[in-house]
Amino acid sequence: MNTLEKLGAFNVWANTTVLSRLDEVAATGQEIPPIVLRLFSHVLNAQAIWISRIGGTPSPVKVWQEHDLATCHQLHAQTSEPLHQLMVQADETELHRLISYTNSLGDKYDSLVHDILTHAVVHASYHRAQVATRLRDHGLEPVNSDFITYCRELSAQGVPQL
Repeated sequence: MNTLEKLGAFNVWANTTVLSRLDEVAATGQEIPPIVLRLFSHVLNAQAIWISRIGGTPSPVKVWQEHDLATCHQLHAQTSEPLHQLMVQADETELHRLISYTNSLGDKYDSLVHDILTHAVVHASYHRAQVATRLRDHGLEPVNSDFITYCRELSAQGVPQL
């Protein structure tokens, strides 16, 4: 597995891990803090936006559009594994394809598909850390969804590492 593919698999695992923790919070009858749903919605929205930019289709969501937990599950299903599959299936030509897009502020950019795919995972990791911090701020135990934890879980399952 190449590094980009591994990052994509990590991203799926990390989003699933965070969603499972949010499900646990909801199952206890506690409210998921709105800031947590806002931040995690943003992670999933960004994935949808990057997928649509790479595919040349209109985005189905806005950057900071907020969702309830059920919709987060739907967006995760619609974006996390498809983003990973883009990483798995992209050949060198695709990875070096230049994407031109306009961000939500109207700024125009050009980025390589490889850079977009890498950014998507780094961006998501940053905001998942914010989710963990906000959970703790509200007296809820966060879940560890970092890359090293993912690698340790793979090793514990006997999956060979790079």
